Amino acid sequence: MTLPDRYRIAPKLAGACVLGMALALSVHGFAEARSALSERPPLPAMGPSLRKAVAFRTAEQPGTIIIRKDEKALYLVTRQGQALRYQISVGRDGFGWTGIVKVGAKTEWPEWRPPQEMRARQPELPKMVPAGPYNPLGARALYLSRDGRDTLYRIHGTNDPSGVGFDGTSGCFRLTNTDVIDLFKRVAVGAKVVVQ
Repeated sequence: MTLPDRYRIAPKLAGACVLGMALALSVHGFAEARSALSERPPLPAMGPSLRKAVAFRTAEQPGTIIIRKDEKALYLVTRQGQALRYQISVGRDGFGWTGIVKVGAKTEWPEWRPPQEMRARQPELPKMVPAGPYNPLGARALYLSRDGRDTLYRIHGTNDPSGVGFDGTSGCFRLTNTDVIDLFKRVAVGAKVVVQ
């Protein structure tokens, strides 16, 4: 037995109505999400790569990071007589330090918790900035440790690539986000870091 045409069309119309309602709801949800996103600042720039392969004489093993603060340069030893050179920002006067540490941990899009000493100097700082692209540590962070303890110093990216190559950090070493992502991929936890 076949149904008259008018009975066959009703389920199709009901299906189209349900689909139309779902589309309307998803368009409304999209509009709300888009409105919330438009209130956020634009995503930060990743910045240019300031990295280049260079001749580099050292007795250190491949995989070692050597930071030369006076040059505002971080070298990653790649093999005997060769390194990758990254331009960095370094700690301003009063935050300078030298020594040998290790990469104790690595994090992508890290959260940032300013140390108590920093918050004492700058009380307007938040207790914590959540992980993500608006974080002042940028795209990646390498946490420096000594004798298994966190030094509170970092090698990290920045959301202000124009600030790389100058003094002004609080003892950390800052690269463009593009370069810190590259360095992050090349360096293992436990790598030796020599700060000169």
